[in-house]
Amino acid sequence: MKPVITAILFLLLASQVAYAQPATIPVHDPVMIKQDNTYYLFCTGRGISVWSSTDMQNWEKQNPVFDTPPAWAVAAVAGFKGHIWAPDISFYNGRYYLFYSISAFGKNTSCIGLASNTTLNPADTDFKWIDHGKIIESVPGRDLWNAIDPNLIVDQTGTPWLSFGSFWKGIKMVKLTDDLLNIAQSPQQWYTLASRPRSYTTADTLAGEAAIEAPFIFKKGKYYYLFASFDYCCRGEKSTYKMVVGRSEQVIGPYLDRNGEKMLAGGGTLVLQGNKQWYGVGHNAVYTFNNQDYLVFHGYDASDKGKAKLHIKTLRWDQEGWPVVSFDQ
Repeated sequence: MKPVITAILFLLLASQVAYAQPATIPVHDPVMIKQDNTYYLFCTGRGISVWSSTDMQNWEKQNPVFDTPPAWAVAAVAGFKGHIWAPDISFYNGRYYLFYSISAFGKNTSCIGLASNTTLNPADTDFKWIDHGKIIESVPGRDLWNAIDPNLIVDQTGTPWLSFGSFWKGIKMVKLTDDLLNIAQSPQQWYTLASRPRSYTTADTLAGEAAIEAPFIFKKGKYYYLFASFDYCCRGEKSTYKMVVGRSEQVIGPYLDRNGEKMLAGGGTLVLQGNKQWYGVGHNAVYTFNNQDYLVFHGYDASDKGKAKLHIKTLRWDQEGWPVVSFDQ
């Protein structure tokens, strides 16, 4: 009996270890949602990359959202050929809404677009992405903010807001109309949620310690938690990406870190940073599935030439209500 018991224990332990390992699929800027018994993952890629899974471990590649680049995006950003950045997926008023980013690298020649669908199941006869075009645009020489990295948050009153931003003057937020198709006009409400001091005499690619992007707002208890990424992505083994957080009782802020410092002034409590196995980690999203909170992000794999890979970690909260995660979870 002992060999049998030993074998069973080994299989149980092996399954637990396997579940704890990060998924190996290549992704950048992942976001996730669940429909019925299937998880759908959207991330940066040509036409917006899509994956599906029933267990968050074994992923199947799906067709991209767009077969061809949106015509409005080709007209708006010179040289755009269909590589779409940093999507954000939400279920809102009975439809799935997917915000996405069009940009020239290192410039704020950028736009945020929006597509929607009644279902995420490609086998459903009603499956069809409808593109609603440009929602927000940033223009060099006019705007000191960057219209990429969108994230939709609906506040306690049911009002939709969109946070976004990368480098420049940091993370912005605008109020949207109830159909999500426009910035609310009565009057327009613009806010800065987080920023890091920087000089504007140098390019974004040389912004030094001022690098900030990728907002994601998650409501937990009485607080809105603003997650953001500091420092540099997209550099393989030289990536220095890390995740920080602040919180506020109001969706528009001010967001304070654990030490009471405003994220507007460069504050932010560290959530997770890279190590020898995983270079910079960041551009995260946070979700609750089956009463468990998860942190979803990408990291640069030291064992695979710094390629970006998917991570999904369970997220817990300490006694003071701050998020806690580690590579061991």
